[in-house]
Amino acid sequence: MSESLIIQGRVVGEADLELLQQWLGQNPGWSRWRLSRELATHWDWRNGAGQLKDMAARTLLVKLEQRGLIALPPRRQVPTNRMRCNSATVNTEWDSQPIACGLAELGDLTVVEVSRQAAGRAVVKAALSQFHYLGFGGAVGENLQYLVRDGQGRLLAGLVFGAAAWKCQDRDRFIRWSTQQRQQRLGFIANNTRFLILPWVRVPHLASWILGRISRRLAQDWQAKYGHDIVLLETFVERTRFRGTAYRAANWLAVGATTGRTRQDRHSCIQAPIKDIYLYPLRRDFREVLHA
Repeated sequence: MSESLIIQGRVVGEADLELLQQWLGQNPGWSRWRLSRELATHWDWRNGAGQLKDMAARTLLVKLEQRGLIALPPRRQVPTNRMRCNSATVNTEWDSQPIACGLAELGDLTVVEVSRQAAGRAVVKAALSQFHYLGFGGAVGENLQYLVRDGQGRLLAGLVFGAAAWKCQDRDRFIRWSTQQRQQRLGFIANNTRFLILPWVRVPHLASWILGRISRRLAQDWQAKYGHDIVLLETFVERTRFRGTAYRAANWLAVGATTGRTRQDRHSCIQAPIKDIYLYPLRRDFREVLHA
């Protein structure tokens, strides 16, 4: 490698690769988990709450292996999905009685962030896996997960917010930031990767109410969990399936559309559905923060 790489916002140079090769050669018994912990510790790679970003380091290592720059030790076991074990139990408890009424008739709605609660994550996983058209394989990296219930405790909706898209032409044009700024400040954007209102719930204006309520608390929730701020939200709406009505009603901004290519598309031959891009600034000075 003749020049440094930038992967996940970090510069990986010759010295880093030489160190990894040295570790791999001298410690054949190290697992991928151990290697990622050592790398995150060596770099002092932590989130705003001071926690080691070993999962991010592990993803980075896999990307280096995919580029042929290192050879990782074999996986010692296939990761188990604890929530899959809970899905069947949760699925048997759906109260699928139709809910068709006005928003005010639902009573006092509750919005709970459940990403640190095993039971709550299981409900999110089960609902999205069964009823969302994209399914749900679980959240990786920084994320928040929400459940919405009505005054009687009936489940109405589930949402997941995670890491922002690495590149998005129309979004990046709207922000007006440089490549270097994007690489350094992308963590200040969160992506609404899943939004599900359960199929038996038919309540006008519920979706926009949920988006409005969560947008007012998400930055604080993110700060409490990860120790850093979020200043902009994004989402991608598949235009052949949805019109984005709820996002527009909640004052999200339509700023363009995707190109129909995936991040794995290196040769412009992988076709993906065109998606409309919506953004929601959480602060008036969001550009100043993202340009910093």
